[in-house]
Amino acid sequence: MIEPTPSQHPGQATRHADFGVIAEALDFAAQGPTGINFYSGKGALTEVLPYSVLRVQALDLARRMIAAGLEPGDRVGLVAESDGDFVRAFFACQYAALVPAPLPLPAAFGGKDSYISHLRRLIESADAVAVFVPTTLEKWLDDVVAGLDLKISGTLAPLYDIEPFVGDLPSQDPEGLSYLQFSSGSTRFPLGIAVTQRAFMANASSISRDGLGIRDGDRAISWLPFYHDMGLVGFLLTPVTCQMSLDIIPTREFARRPLLWLNLISRNRCTVSFSPSFGYDLCVRRAETASTEGIDLSSWRSAGIGGDMIRPNVLTRFLERFAPIGFSAGAFVPSYGMAEATLGLSFMRPGQGALYDTIDVAVLETAQRAVPPSETTSRARTFIKCGYMLPGHDVEVRNEADAVLPDRHVGRIMVRGPSLMTCYFGAPEETARVLTDQGWLDTGDLGYLVDGQIVITGRAKDLIIVNGRNLWPQDLEWTAEAEVAALRSGDVAVFSVDGETDEEVVALVQCRTADPAARAALAVEISDIFRGRHGLNSNIVLVPPHSLPQTSSGKLSRSRARTMYLADAFSPLSVALPADAGAE
Repeated sequence: MIEPTPSQHPGQATRHADFGVIAEALDFAAQGPTGINFYSGKGALTEVLPYSVLRVQALDLARRMIAAGLEPGDRVGLVAESDGDFVRAFFACQYAALVPAPLPLPAAFGGKDSYISHLRRLIESADAVAVFVPTTLEKWLDDVVAGLDLKISGTLAPLYDIEPFVGDLPSQDPEGLSYLQFSSGSTRFPLGIAVTQRAFMANASSISRDGLGIRDGDRAISWLPFYHDMGLVGFLLTPVTCQMSLDIIPTREFARRPLLWLNLISRNRCTVSFSPSFGYDLCVRRAETASTEGIDLSSWRSAGIGGDMIRPNVLTRFLERFAPIGFSAGAFVPSYGMAEATLGLSFMRPGQGALYDTIDVAVLETAQRAVPPSETTSRARTFIKCGYMLPGHDVEVRNEADAVLPDRHVGRIMVRGPSLMTCYFGAPEETARVLTDQGWLDTGDLGYLVDGQIVITGRAKDLIIVNGRNLWPQDLEWTAEAEVAALRSGDVAVFSVDGETDEEVVALVQCRTADPAARAALAVEISDIFRGRHGLNSNIVLVPPHSLPQTSSGKLSRSRARTMYLADAFSPLSVALPADAGAE
């Protein structure tokens, strides 16, 4: 029976990413007993990969890649399955001075043709000269690479038939590219984010030392995909740079069995794990019908949350459900970041838990200020504070005239620091759109500062302006999902389109019932909620389940939903509303 790698590395001092390049970090981690452990959807340990073994295998594979004709600086597309082959290939690229570009799996796409088309565009965007896929996708490979000018493509298996290169491996430049990270594509087609070795190390060092306070004995666990920045940087590369053992659950298995995540935290006494809001929400929902007997979450000291807008009610429900089995309120670590900054920008201090900021909605919508409620407040909204900027990084909130705003004034979030990307690969116009000559990155997010902490209110491109009011679509979406029993998280997409006299607010709602009366009741209920809670008239459009588009990282893509709606791409479900439905 195989055993997972240990959590502790006695005799080996913990280093927090104080290396020049990623390969050097693996060289050091390989001197200790820690490593990566891969689990099946049923919790069985399928592969144990100590860092010492990973180093030997990655070096061997690097020499075979060079022998196959790959040269320093070449971009290599790697379809990112949650397995040892992807990890070996990624680190082989580091040793061979190649630039890996992790590519998504098909799960987030609408079928084979859509996925293949998307993958081809990513390969072309990266100007990749090689593509490697897992064996499960080998049958699609011919369609993926047809007509592309590649040196090599396929699974990794044929590389092992090539005699390895003999000689010195290429030198690795700390200022050179470490990898390309594709953006999630929530507002535009994914772009290849160019992350240097130095930028990665700056971020990994700050995350592990200042954001999470990693120490010997800490153990990470993740179900996040390796093609997403939180999965790749947060829960593959950063653990290596601080010599931490890591347990991996395939992303698709988490969606089927979310409580496996908590079971493994309990079994292996894991201390560090992150998730977007929907991961915590899924665990709560599954625990309503599945047993949590035997689960002990008292070891989990850093329960990070980020990757999308943080939903306060999700944290509240998770704490209520799992506090009786050891989960601590102080374990929550709200954070803020993005792939353009490698990963993390701000973290709540360890042990503080989630801190809330409740504001007057009317003032927020009309004056773009986040002020606490007063006696006359009719509607309030609670946000989660996303913590303090990591050392060496700066943040400003600016208005449309680019003037810096004081605390509690809502504007565009601008950031600067050593973790920022150099550019969008091969896209100078897109780069110039978000990076200033002074090194500031326009994040595209709206928010405000309070007590030195960042609070995010939404994406600038998603903002809906109606009758002089600034409305955030997630407010409407969350209200409907919280108050309508038939709806689940991710069932509603809200956006605006041009109306005859003003912006028209459209809500696409996934509906699971075929009963015409139930459909009509659902549409009326949501319309009444929006009018009563938000003072807003809206067009409720019921669509079939699983029809709302998502980004490759699993986030709702409102921009794609809007584009599809305008192109009549949905098949709206017929609804027979009564004559007086929704009347004022």
